Amino acid sequence: MEYYPAPGRNHLFVPGPTNVPEPILRAMNRSNEDHRSPAFPKLSKSCIDDVKQIFRTTTATSFIFPTTGTGAWESALTNTLSPGDKIISFRLGQFSLLWIDQMQRFNFDVDVIDCEWGAGADLELLKQKLQADRSHSVKAVCVVHNETSTGVTNDIGAVRRILDAAHHPALLLVDGVSSIGAIDFRMDDWKVDVALTGSQKALSLPTGLGIVCASPKALEAAKHSKSTRVFFDWGDYLKFYKAGSYWPYTPSSQMLYGLRASLDMILNEEGLDNVIARHCRLAEATRQAVRAWGLTLCTKKPEWKSDTVTAVVVPSWIDSNEIVKIAYKKYNLSLGVGLNKIAGKVFRIGHLGNVNELQLLGALAGVELALMEVGYPVTLGSGVAAAQAHLAKQTPLIKSRM
Repeated sequence: MEYYPAPGRNHLFVPGPTNVPEPILRAMNRSNEDHRSPAFPKLSKSCIDDVKQIFRTTTATSFIFPTTGTGAWESALTNTLSPGDKIISFRLGQFSLLWIDQMQRFNFDVDVIDCEWGAGADLELLKQKLQADRSHSVKAVCVVHNETSTGVTNDIGAVRRILDAAHHPALLLVDGVSSIGAIDFRMDDWKVDVALTGSQKALSLPTGLGIVCASPKALEAAKHSKSTRVFFDWGDYLKFYKAGSYWPYTPSSQMLYGLRASLDMILNEEGLDNVIARHCRLAEATRQAVRAWGLTLCTKKPEWKSDTVTAVVVPSWIDSNEIVKIAYKKYNLSLGVGLNKIAGKVFRIGHLGNVNELQLLGALAGVELALMEVGYPVTLGSGVAAAQAHLAKQTPLIKSRM
């Protein structure tokens, strides 16, 4: 069969990578340049300074690595901890599982709290463990803020309250890859010691930047950490920050121009609070559609629902992978598959990044068509109508057109 490109644009509704908007593409459409030139530090400093705003921190130091979220994980761990250090972490989905695997491969002593996939972190068990740790042998608590595989968002503020109530000095390390810049995240208020994200999620950039923010407490811990690190060493970055040239190796200049455009769109044009409200609005519209289809969420309780991805459970007689395949092959719609324990049982609708109401409604219409074709008795238009009803009430005027 001869290959022809699909007409129109691909409808990218996986929970990352996300759509890259035209202003970012235009900003990145440039040749290479000398990153040691007198002009380049102005771009570098603006990105390093302003990216902290999406973490809501004024006290942390930011690091921008040419890597993915996995590299940002490694940076967070190896700069603050030493081999053999005890960590408490929650395994409640594919990405928390992978981060724990990385911790174990670095020879940290990981006390894994296994939770049901679709449930949030077991905070009561965390409380018990921290209260019992009178010698303060636990050096860090690591939490995935938004577990992308199951559509679960954890309460980081509650984790901080548990640490404080136990008067426990453990570092709080948070994976915010699919949340920061889209779901309310308050690094300073929650006293998060290391937070991290990736460029391909809420920032709506291509994959390629891992962004880490480290508190003063984390920077102090880095002075004593004995983990081997080279590429991800904060110390190297700090030396170059002082010298005013910012990069210990060659950065991706095109990605930095894209990041600058992304930050301008989020912080100056739409406004971070409006971005967060938009994600909340689109997420609830998606959940209303799922209810109208007669399907259920993977997320077990409302307090854990995610505003960047909705994981939808299908009946046992349907393979969710078939829904994803039909959506892609016939309607040019990309949905997320179920991963690991929930493979074949769940498909995921990402509503993350630079996405608006009408884009979402088109995706929901495509999901309905795919559901119908696998034999699920969906009423065409039911989910779209439910989403429309919510959006009609909740969508404000576009800020620039008031």
